Amino acid sequence: MHRLKAAMLRGETEIKAIFFDGSEEDAFILAVQENVTHGLPLPLPDRKSAAARIISSHPDLSDRAIAARTGLATKTVAALRRRSCGDSPQSNIRRGLDGRLRPLDAAEGRRRAAAVIEEHPGASLREIARMAGVSLGTAHDVRCRLARGEDPVPLRLRDRRLAAPVADAAPSRRPINVEVQTLLRKLVKDPALRQTDSGRRLLRLLHECSSAMREWGALIDSVPPHCAAIIALIAQQYAEHWNCLASALENREKSAP
Repeated sequence: MHRLKAAMLRGETEIKAIFFDGSEEDAFILAVQENVTHGLPLPLPDRKSAAARIISSHPDLSDRAIAARTGLATKTVAALRRRSCGDSPQSNIRRGLDGRLRPLDAAEGRRRAAAVIEEHPGASLREIARMAGVSLGTAHDVRCRLARGEDPVPLRLRDRRLAAPVADAAPSRRPINVEVQTLLRKLVKDPALRQTDSGRRLLRLLHECSSAMREWGALIDSVPPHCAAIIALIAQQYAEHWNCLASALENREKSAP
């Protein structure tokens, strides 16, 4: 709007524009995303205000999806949602970064998958996922758990509703856990990793990450304010990929004979 007003004041009759087919609320999300990732990023108060408006207009969007579009931390968006929604009714599903709908209560989705497996023992993973409304990975994990006689819902998900809300705080600056260092030293001695190019590349990547984690405080302090939103957005995307890697490895271990 500012650029349009400036063009009008200069007497211009034409401007460069991107045509957008959608609602005003959807256009606002696109505008925020564009202003976060190019030029002079929006200041933090403006990004928080934009996130609160998006939560109000698109309550089905996940905290992570809103965070990616506004350049905020996911915990910050979650805190804004708690403050802005209050007693307002909330949807039981969330639309993620990939556009897929997922249940807000992951435990409930796993219970539905267990019920589908019980009723249709010969169903494929894809059929179980479709009927229960869960991902293929979740369907696979639930079936493996049932085969081992375990609860389809992991312990970490059973008591999630009782957990206290996490405050919107800065990342911890404590040193990396000693246990992780011990595990890394063990991996370095494993010939299955050391004797392959991909294994050595993975070891180098893990060591680089551990070194960076030990320097969190210095890294955070070195970021100029005008770059913080962009780097936070990149970090969130990297975190998504690391989570995907962890899930894939866990599923691989559980499916191994």
